[in-house]
Amino acid sequence: MISPVPFTSLDLAELAPIIGAERQATLLETAAASRSALDGRAVVHVNSTATGGGVAEMLPTLLGYTAGAGIDARWYVLSGTPPFFALTKRLHNRLHGHQGDAGSLAEQEHSIYEEVAEQGTPGLLEALKPGDIVVLHDPQTLGLAPALRGNGIHVIWRCHIGVDEANDATAEAWGFLSRYFHAVNHFVFSRPQYRPSIIDENLVTVIRPSLDPLSAKNISMTGPDQTAILRYTGLLGEPVGDPPSFVRRDGSNASVERRAQMIQLMAPPEDEPLVVQVSRWDKLKDMAGVMTAFADYVAPTGNGHLVLAGPDVSSVTDDPEGAEELAHCQHIWNELPMEKRRRIHLACLPTDDVEENALMVNALQRHAAVVCQKSLAEGFGLTVVEAMWKGRPVVASAVGGIRDQIDDGLSGSLIQDPTDLAAFGTVVRKVLDDPDRAGQIGAAAEYRASTDFLPDRHLRQWAEVIGGAIS
Repeated sequence: MISPVPFTSLDLAELAPIIGAERQATLLETAAASRSALDGRAVVHVNSTATGGGVAEMLPTLLGYTAGAGIDARWYVLSGTPPFFALTKRLHNRLHGHQGDAGSLAEQEHSIYEEVAEQGTPGLLEALKPGDIVVLHDPQTLGLAPALRGNGIHVIWRCHIGVDEANDATAEAWGFLSRYFHAVNHFVFSRPQYRPSIIDENLVTVIRPSLDPLSAKNISMTGPDQTAILRYTGLLGEPVGDPPSFVRRDGSNASVERRAQMIQLMAPPEDEPLVVQVSRWDKLKDMAGVMTAFADYVAPTGNGHLVLAGPDVSSVTDDPEGAEELAHCQHIWNELPMEKRRRIHLACLPTDDVEENALMVNALQRHAAVVCQKSLAEGFGLTVVEAMWKGRPVVASAVGGIRDQIDDGLSGSLIQDPTDLAAFGTVVRKVLDDPDRAGQIGAAAEYRASTDFLPDRHLRQWAEVIGGAIS
């Protein structure tokens, strides 16, 4: 039930050309102080999947640079049963303020939850010693906390999800999870508003996520390289050419071998602007709403194609609703008139090779005229700042952590009501029709991403939290 995940150690010196000498010096001082304070203790992160979703994307960077600083850093994944992941998806939805499947959160669910934790605990404890630090991510892993704390492990719970205004759904989810809070030394949330009142604010640190500028997802890419990847994988025009080559993060040579699974009448033409949303096939990401808004308010008034890109649903083991949501989107697509259906493309990106998948997303976002994130609820929304880093104008919902990334009208556009399809479509159309303004917004977005959302800030904050946990 618990499995180690390999990752590449990353040299902090790689960040120097991007963050500058002053920030680099501060980062190196922080790394040295952390090494000394930890004195050989391991820092271990545990989540529920190695692929798919923002947490699985952030951990290789966070852990890679931690290891590169000379600290014993490890990553483990807690797997589970279908009933367990149905339960944790229920908790996920309710922490976002939505009822989801309307199932119960009673003693029977605690039994399901704790059984998985009990099966995963022995393997994790075998790899740890008293005094080590374990960071548990999201509801899936919190059940491990009591056994870890009881064995002398410092436990930090990192919750990436939440809402600004509590309701009955959030109260029910927090009530379920609160049984395990006593075993947590410290809590980390993405926004101060996400902290439930039951948790003492003195035990909470707010850390906003960051992107890795040197990962396959975000590394600089020439126009011809973008086109080669998009064409070979079937995301643009007809698949042609040899597999595009690339250099992996570990320095080895590789090629993009896999192709996207496309649901479409024809491939997006190269000379048409693309509107793109990349996210999981999750109801709260509202891919269906993006499609309807594009069909009703963007397509009738000008050019452009829409690409909705998500992971191959068979590869995301901790999200049992993914296949259902993809099927829902396909049903809506099938019901559209032929002319609108021709301009909308559903793409399932392979995740067998994480770096191949990341390169596809990178190329797709860089090629996009507009990047969207029309979520109904969002803990943070890492795809937003990733698109901003690439200089893309972003149109997104004013929900959750998205509001911490975009200055509305300056570095992107926020839709105050994420269910207002007309407002969303009108803004997308406006950006498409004014390339000069879109370029100005993209430039401001790139500057904001480089100032506030790079790894040095993220690593410094985590150093403070971990240092506090062992002091």
